[in-house]
Amino acid sequence: QVQLEESGGGVVQPGGSLRLSCVASASSHSYTGIAWFRQVAGKEREGVSCVRNSDATGLDNDAYADSVKGRFIVSRDNALNTVYLQMNSLKPEDTGVYYCASAPYCGTNWAGRLYDSWGQGTQVTVSS
Repeated sequence: QVQLEESGGGVVQPGGSLRLSCVASASSHSYTGIAWFRQVAGKEREGVSCVRNSDATGLDNDAYADSVKGRFIVSRDNALNTVYLQMNSLKPEDTGVYYCASAPYCGTNWAGRLYDSWGQGTQVTVSS
C-alpha cells in the first residue's frame, strides 16, 4: 500500500496562490489516480481534483470540482513520485485541511469513490 505525504499548506491572502505537493512512497503510484480532498471542521469532506492514472491515457481523465475549475491545476511528476495542486486566485472558502488519496484511477465518480491510501493532510488558510 502506497504511503502519501502532503506539504505546502500555509496562510495566504485572498487572491494569492499556493502549491501543494503529495509525495508517494512507491514509484508504482504513477499507475494510480491521485485525488485531492479538503475538509473544514464540522463539514463533509469535499473532492477538489484528481490527476489521472498515467498508464490510462485516453481511458482516464483529470477532474476538478466546479468550485475550483479555472483556478486550480493538478499535475504529476512521476520521476519524483509527486503530485501537485497549484491553487490560484484563492478564496476564503478554499480554507481547509487538504488531503491526497490514491486509487487505481479517477473515473467519473472520483469524488465519491473509495480510496486505498490517504495522507495526513496539510492546512490551507485563506484570510486577510
